[in-house]
Amino acid sequence: MALRERLRADARQRHAAGLDRTRRVQDARLGMVADCDGVTLVNFCSNDYLGFAQHPAVVSTFRAAAAEYGVGSAGSALVSGYFSAHRALEEQAAALFGYDAALYAGSGYLANLGVLTALLDARALCVQDKRNHACLIDGARFSGAALKRYPHADVAAAEAALNGATQDLRLLVSDGVFSMDGDAADVAGLAQIAARHDATLMLDDAHGVGVLGATGLGSLQAAGLGAGDVPILVVPAGKALGGQGALILSNRDVIAHLVDTARPYLFSTAPAPAMAAALSQSLRLLATEAEHHALLQNNIRQFTALAAHAGLPLLPSNTAIQPLLAGDNDRALRWSEALRARGFWVSAIRPPTVPPGTARLRITLTALHTPAQIETLVETLHGVIKDDDGPAY
Repeated sequence: MALRERLRADARQRHAAGLDRTRRVQDARLGMVADCDGVTLVNFCSNDYLGFAQHPAVVSTFRAAAAEYGVGSAGSALVSGYFSAHRALEEQAAALFGYDAALYAGSGYLANLGVLTALLDARALCVQDKRNHACLIDGARFSGAALKRYPHADVAAAEAALNGATQDLRLLVSDGVFSMDGDAADVAGLAQIAARHDATLMLDDAHGVGVLGATGLGSLQAAGLGAGDVPILVVPAGKALGGQGALILSNRDVIAHLVDTARPYLFSTAPAPAMAAALSQSLRLLATEAEHHALLQNNIRQFTALAAHAGLPLLPSNTAIQPLLAGDNDRALRWSEALRARGFWVSAIRPPTVPPGTARLRITLTALHTPAQIETLVETLHGVIKDDDGPAY
């Protein structure tokens, strides 16, 4: 009973602070229109940036592979769960992004946790942006390495953290696109710092791949960089690729070390081979069908132009993530619920996901949104904020 009493007290505190969470249940979806908890909504908080999660070729590939391989892998990769579909995906991803080798892990969180805990120890230094994704921070902490966090996007501070470092192994780690702010890291600047200080640069490009770059290959392509500049690249597959898991790309020595020592990889059931096959199809679409990336870029431009004209309080972003600053938690929740009542699904993001006082609506754009949906969303947002009876933002 002591446990339940403590949990109930904690729950009451979260509720009073506007920090309790609700899981919305989708019954069906078509494009960016979802049947959610009995209501039809236009979804503007999905990470399916290119629409590949519903692309007919990806879906049919998944179905065919499930019929061939079965549903689950039924084992860890090093016991009996590694299939030809996994190997083909890894080889394809390495070739597409220009790396020697790749490793397919069960999720982005597991991938980053595995890399950082396998490479770092108490003798190493890890330098990270303060707004990196939680899994990057957790991985460094769990590793036992010295962790230095520099102010968001402050390249000079990142270099200062490396100045005078005595550790033999120095790892500089950043998101490519920051998941709650939508802004892009100065990857070229970070690569230069890493080179000057004999540090290894690791990038999580969850929200960059499919969005940034001339053909959507992500932050490295946008910065004109390659594997020599960013020796470790993590590409989570649950965003623009429309699936599950994550691809770790690096040289053969790093990948071999991870296969032998990364505990989240060693001790997890391998992802379903059918998912690996579906992701191979997503990579083929990314490489050969430029129209998906072009549609997304058009939608980003339309939204940002209309939002600027309407005077919406957006944070600066040229990516698919467009945060609309509310400030306090209650205001963000009011705006989200008002949008829901008007047919739009935009989640309120609150601490600890973002710093206190920076609660927001996290609007995400995809290739599947129509110009009319975007226009109506901006008009509705303007009305919701104007009519809000709370304190002014």
